[in-house]
Amino acid sequence: MKALHLIATVFLCCAGPAGAAEIAVGHEADALGEAIRNAAPGDVLRLGNAQYAGPVAIDRPLTLIGDRDSRIVGNGEGTVVSVEADDVTLKGLYITGSGRKLDRLDSGIALAKGTRRALVEGNRIVMNLIGVDVQGAIDATVRGNTIVGRTDMRRAEMGSGIYVWNAPGLLVEHNDIRRGRDGIFVSTSMKARYRFNRMQELRFAFHSMYANDIVLENNLSRGNTLGFAFMFSRNVTATDNLSVGDATHGLFLNSVNGSVLLHNEVRDGGEKCLFVYGAVRNRFEGNRLEGCDIGIHLTGGASENVLTGNAIIGNRTQVKYVGTRWLEWSGVPEAAGRTDKARGNYWSDHVAFDIDGDGIADSPYRPNDTVDVLIWGQPMARLLLGAPAVQLIRWAQSRFPGLLPGGAIDSHPLMSPEGTGPRPVATPFSVGFAPAGEN
Repeated sequence: MKALHLIATVFLCCAGPAGAAEIAVGHEADALGEAIRNAAPGDVLRLGNAQYAGPVAIDRPLTLIGDRDSRIVGNGEGTVVSVEADDVTLKGLYITGSGRKLDRLDSGIALAKGTRRALVEGNRIVMNLIGVDVQGAIDATVRGNTIVGRTDMRRAEMGSGIYVWNAPGLLVEHNDIRRGRDGIFVSTSMKARYRFNRMQELRFAFHSMYANDIVLENNLSRGNTLGFAFMFSRNVTATDNLSVGDATHGLFLNSVNGSVLLHNEVRDGGEKCLFVYGAVRNRFEGNRLEGCDIGIHLTGGASENVLTGNAIIGNRTQVKYVGTRWLEWSGVPEAAGRTDKARGNYWSDHVAFDIDGDGIADSPYRPNDTVDVLIWGQPMARLLLGAPAVQLIRWAQSRFPGLLPGGAIDSHPLMSPEGTGPRPVATPFSVGFAPAGEN
C-alpha cells in the first residue's frame, strides 16, 4: 500500500485547479505518443533520459519537460513535434529528425495557426530542415534555444532556424542559431520583438519581408553572408544590434519606410556596412559603421532620411550616392522634427578644426565628387585616378563646391565618434557563442 501511495503521489503532484498531474513518461515504444493521448489538459509530462519516437502532435494544453538527455527523434518525414493547441510548453528537450521538404515546412517544432501562448524554451533543436516554424501562432515565445541546422544539404535547399509567418505578439529572445539558410526569417508578420539572439554560419542572420511594427534589439550576427535585412516594411525599430564580419552587408534596407535604426554597429564587414534602397523617412542615429568597402550606399530613390550622430570610420569608400540632388546629413531640425541644434555625423577621413570647441567641425563634409560618380558608372576609369587631369578636377571641386554634381553633404560633422554603437545593457552583450551542442 505504501508503494502504491508513493506512485500516486509522484504521478499526481503539482495538480492544478482542474486536476492536472505531473506524469513521468516511460521508455517503452510509443511511450510519448501514448502519454500525450492519455493526458488531461494542463498535465506536465516529464521525459526521462531516453529516446522517444516522433513525430508527435500535441492537441491539448500540456507541458513537456526534458531531462539531461531527453530526445525526441523523428523518422525523417514531416515535422517532429507539432503543437496544435493553446498553452503548450516545450522545455529542455533535444529534438531532431525532421523531413527535408521545404514546400511542407518540415520542422523540428511547428506551432500551428491560431494556437496561443506557446512557450518553446531551453531546447536543443538540431539537424532539422527548419528549427522552429511559427506558422500563424499568436503570442508565442521562443526563448533560450540552441538551433543548429542541417549540414548535409546545399544552402538553397536549407530552411531557417526560426521561420515566422503571421505571428502577432511573438517574442524571440536569447536563442543561439547556426547553419541553414536564414537565422530568423519573417514573412508577413507584424507586432513582434526579436532580442538577444546570436546567429552564425548563415546566409542572412535576420531577414524580414512585409513585417511592420517589429522591434529588433541587441542581436548579434557574426560571419554570415548578410547581417540584418529589412524589406518592404514600415515602422521597424532596430536598436543596439551588432554585425561582425558579415561578407556582403551589415544592415540592408529595401523599401523600408518610417523606421528607426539606433545605436547599431557594423564592423569588419565586406562590401557594405549600410545599404539603403528606395527607403524614405527613416532615422539613422548613433550607429557605428566601420571597416567595410563602402560605409553607406544610398540608391533607388532613397530620400527624406535623417542621419545624425553616426560614426563612419575607416571604410574604403565612406559614401556611395549617385544623384543630382543635395542630401543634407546633419539631422537638421526641419528634417528631424526637432528644435535642437543641428548635429551631423563623425567621418574618420574628414580633416577639420573645431575652433569654438562645441564638438562640431567648422567645415562641412562632402564625401563624393564628380570623379567618384564617373568611376561608379565606368569602373575602368579607375585606371585614370593618378592622372594629373583627374587630380586637378578634384582640387577644383574642393575649392569651388558649386562645381560639384550634387550628393550627400554633412554641414555639421562631429569631431568625435563617442557615444555611437550598441549601448551597455543589463544582460551582457557578448561577441562569442555558447557551445552549440551536437553538430
